[in-house]
Amino acid sequence: MVANTYNRQAAVQYANLWWNRRNPAFPNFDVDCTNYISQCLFAGGAPMRGAPSREKGWWIQRGNWSFSWSVAHSLRWYLEGSTRGLKGRRVQSAEELELGDVIFYDFQGDGKIDHSVIVTSIQDGIPYVNAHTSDSINRPYFYEDSTAYTPSMTYYYYHIDDSFA
Repeated sequence: MVANTYNRQAAVQYANLWWNRRNPAFPNFDVDCTNYISQCLFAGGAPMRGAPSREKGWWIQRGNWSFSWSVAHSLRWYLEGSTRGLKGRRVQSAEELELGDVIFYDFQGDGKIDHSVIVTSIQDGIPYVNAHTSDSINRPYFYEDSTAYTPSMTYYYYHIDDSFA
């Protein structure tokens, strides 16, 4: 049975457990950030839907997965366009985020999402995040210390809906 509400604490606990290793129950990608974020969302109770079409829904099963499960750009569009199950809405500032929410990064400022992270703590109003690919835990979301940082970097803040109805 799928939970009807997002368990933010469970998503964060999963993120903290697996931040620097790979869960063998899931595939591992060279660019693993969104696969990891999807696992965190799933651990928080987010329901999968859309299989077996890779272009639709958000899912993983039997060695196959949707683009939105593993590609940051696709997950961003899935969250924004979903009308049932896992949904998210873009908010204007980091201060509007809660634990278990997601931040996407467009490193070049060209409109294409390059990276995704999950909010695992908030300290003095600033979200701290975990990520895969360059594994990190409890990192300030600004990412100014990242080798991928550019002055053109754009942040996309997504609040995950609490209800999966």
